[in-house]
Amino acid sequence: MCDYSLHNVASRPAKVDDKLVTTKFRNSITSGLAAVGEPNVAVCLLPGTEIAFDRNVECKRSFDIGILPNKKVGQRLARFRQVDLENAATHHDALEFPDGQIVLLTRLCEGQRATVLQLPAVSQPAPTEAAARREVGERSPSS
Repeated sequence: MCDYSLHNVASRPAKVDDKLVTTKFRNSITSGLAAVGEPNVAVCLLPGTEIAFDRNVECKRSFDIGILPNKKVGQRLARFRQVDLENAATHHDALEFPDGQIVLLTRLCEGQRATVLQLPAVSQPAPTEAAARREVGERSPSS
């Protein structure tokens, strides 16, 4: 999914092996993930998507005034999730790291590269009884 602040930015869903880069989008108040070579297209992740960064992740501090060094997360692997869904007027897109740290995508420093490792499993609806009979070659009784 893409955060509410990216509704005016072209977007597409993530695919396995996508090469991503953290970026600040033009004509937007926020940052996010774009495919390498497509800087103006947000790549939207589903909750549970796993990504690997090329290097340990760095993010801006909560009260970033430009003089403090970036915060080093010290992790390269992350799983996408959404936070604070009950508050509509805040950013929801975040990364959760194996050590439990959660960082909003908008806090990530620009220019960091990552690869989509795995998309979340999508459950399939249970087959109807008629479809299940067809799969095993049975016929419905005639009336």
